[in-house]
Amino acid sequence: MKGLLIISGLGILAMLAEVFKFRKLLLPLILLGIVAAYVFNFMEWKTGMSISYFDNMISFDKPAIAFSGIIIATAFFWFILANDYFEDESNLVDHFALVLFALVGALMLTAFTNMTTLFLGIEIMSIPLYVLAASKKKDIRSNEAGFKYLIMGSFASAFLLFGIALIYGATGSFDLNEIRTYIASNVSALPTFFYAGIVMMLVAMCFKVSAAPFHFWAPDVYEGSPTLITALMSTVVKTAAFAAFMRLFLIAFADVSEMWTGILAVIVALSLIIANFSAAMQNNVKRMLAYSSISHAAFMLMVVMANIRSNISLDAIIYYSLAYSIGSIASFGVVYNVTRNGNENIDSFNGLGKRHPLLAFCMTVAMLSLAGIPVTAGFFAKYFVFTTVIGTTYKWLLILAVLTSAVGVYYYLRVVIAMYFKDKYEESEVPVEMSNRFVIVVTTVLTLAIGIMPGFIAEMFKL
Repeated sequence: MKGLLIISGLGILAMLAEVFKFRKLLLPLILLGIVAAYVFNFMEWKTGMSISYFDNMISFDKPAIAFSGIIIATAFFWFILANDYFEDESNLVDHFALVLFALVGALMLTAFTNMTTLFLGIEIMSIPLYVLAASKKKDIRSNEAGFKYLIMGSFASAFLLFGIALIYGATGSFDLNEIRTYIASNVSALPTFFYAGIVMMLVAMCFKVSAAPFHFWAPDVYEGSPTLITALMSTVVKTAAFAAFMRLFLIAFADVSEMWTGILAVIVALSLIIANFSAAMQNNVKRMLAYSSISHAAFMLMVVMANIRSNISLDAIIYYSLAYSIGSIASFGVVYNVTRNGNENIDSFNGLGKRHPLLAFCMTVAMLSLAGIPVTAGFFAKYFVFTTVIGTTYKWLLILAVLTSAVGVYYYLRVVIAMYFKDKYEESEVPVEMSNRFVIVVTTVLTLAIGIMPGFIAEMFKL
């Protein structure tokens, strides 16, 4: 809870930086504030925190604190990576304020206990991202990305609101625990429109995590947005959305799971097939990573679909979120530096192994982790998901996941092959700021460390 309040305060501070002329101190202050937020978040691990003034609409229990820790740590790396990103922009403080308020929404999504807070969290997180996606004002692709994200996001929010209204009409409450109690007591007398409400909320949440067939916005928005904004969407936004997805469906709607798990299984299957085969046909690296993110969304949805309300499922999705976020920050950090010349195709990585061996090595580790190759974090992330699902009736999805993951190995290795086995795209060196080098190296080391010691990480997040 204190972490949420600190990040909110940082957002207000960023808006005042231009007025009180401490713009140059803004980034160090933000980094110090994020560290403080992480420390307070860690200190609340054993006790949790819920302020009665908020009528318990936000409650930071252990799952919320675990997801919040991943989001805050990812944000810390992102701000270091963005050190030089807006330095030539006159509206630097506006961009940082927008990112911080998006973080506020993300943290709310990890801890909501009321559907009103769910909607507020999604909108507080999404609205700044609509602006950030279009922040390259002179780039028509960025303008298009922001416009598409706004229109499709508004459409999904309408579905979410309508679904919430139908659930409220059936149960008389917005509180997740009260809804769950009502469902348990009246499971045979629930009206048809209650189930329609669940379907509408499922559609809206699948849009937010970019699961097929509600993924059409993702490739265009990922490709058109500035690279570091794409990194933010791929990590912080996805982690928060899955925390919200899990909290909503495994708490409020757990007792009617037979109704929505079948629908979710179809969505997972579509996501695995469409995402992996589409990614294999892409030449643009950011577009390939966008389809890749849809595939990873399918893996995390498999944990929700398993509907196992225990440490097994929580450990699986928390570990997966951590591994995916770190691997994505590393990969987008490299993409950001390699594609500064404007070429975002895979051939821009040609010969990177000779032009910049360190970047090439870090990108290789990131690609192997996203592909799920031992001994990286991504391998055990997928292993934990398989462990969760194998005890359910959806074993056919495991076979599909393994087969489509083989396709994933192909398109990830295309980047590795370009770096080590293709002629140089250009002779010039790749300039990398020290701050960027720090983030890329640290996230690469963490990707390997988490893969080597998965048991230690699982124990650390034990709820």
